[in-house]
Amino acid sequence: MAFPFGSVIFRAATKALQAKYGSRRQYEKREKTGPAEPPIGPMAAEFIGERDSFYMATVGEGGWPYIQHRGGPPGFLKVIDDHTIAFGDLRGNRQYITAGNLMENDRVAIILVDYPRQARLKILGRAQIFEGDDAAPWIGKLGDEGIGGVVERVIVIRVEATDWNCSQNIKPRFSEEEIREALAPWEKRLAELQRDHDALLSKAPVRSGPAGV
Repeated sequence: MAFPFGSVIFRAATKALQAKYGSRRQYEKREKTGPAEPPIGPMAAEFIGERDSFYMATVGEGGWPYIQHRGGPPGFLKVIDDHTIAFGDLRGNRQYITAGNLMENDRVAIILVDYPRQARLKILGRAQIFEGDDAAPWIGKLGDEGIGGVVERVIVIRVEATDWNCSQNIKPRFSEEEIREALAPWEKRLAELQRDHDALLSKAPVRSGPAGV
């Protein structure tokens, strides 16, 4: 079962602040819209499939939140179905903070950002870790996008709620690939102009200097 984002995340203190600053009525209506089925619709699935990074928060036994960045080729965070996403957890610095936290508390919060288009998607869910032989079926579902190194485990997230965040204060940033793609037509045109210039120059008559020089 999936729920409206606010009904999962808004608690008494948050609601009190919303009431104090005048936004409670707006968010109360959103909480009462009923179950959100499915949490991952076509637009969210497409958005997730285009991302090459995300940030995931977990909380461990000590109560401290921990946010970790994950990156890979576009689509490495795989939409399995309209309630499930998964990714291959590659070998890194071997601190295992996120994996350890998930052994204590399976809740996760994820934010994905499209910087050029100034859009972001928030995801709340419960994660499960699969290792060894148990991970093999999931690795098969990840496809080529999910294999970019040594996969130590697969993290599967059952999504309970999603929410599109406003674009306010998202500063447009572009990856090297996006910049190259944007510049490609101009580079092509510049190369054409250079060829035209060289051709005209080769056909220009050679001027000789004054006699006696």
